[in-house]
Amino acid sequence: MNSTNERESFSERLQQALKNAHYSPDSPTRLAREFNIRFEGRPITVHAARKWLVGEAIPTQEKLRMIAQWLGVPADWLRFGGPEAPGEAVETGNAARFESADVKLIADLQRLDEHHRQLAREFIRMLVRVNHQPTSK
Repeated sequence: MNSTNERESFSERLQQALKNAHYSPDSPTRLAREFNIRFEGRPITVHAARKWLVGEAIPTQEKLRMIAQWLGVPADWLRFGGPEAPGEAVETGNAARFESADVKLIADLQRLDEHHRQLAREFIRMLVRVNHQPTSK
């Protein structure tokens, strides 16, 4: 397969994975934003996201792994295609997909000082305990 076909095939798989995860495959702005709030490395530009979506470029392996984890597809399938179903979840234990609001909440939590972060953690734990208590009839 030549490099043009590889890029176009990657683009098709990326668009399919975005659709399966309920994201628009038509918005490089949203792709860049969603990617950047999850990726700890250097952020991507909207132009780079557009190039991925239209088959002009393929992300680096590190970025590709992050996209696969975010969208819940195998990284090998995203990069190379193949028989694996694109709807399969990544089997890494902590690779749960997060909604944008969840990722933003985590980013906000990281901006707090240690004292307020601890308070937020305790509050969340309390909510989880209350939420999972059996209701009396």
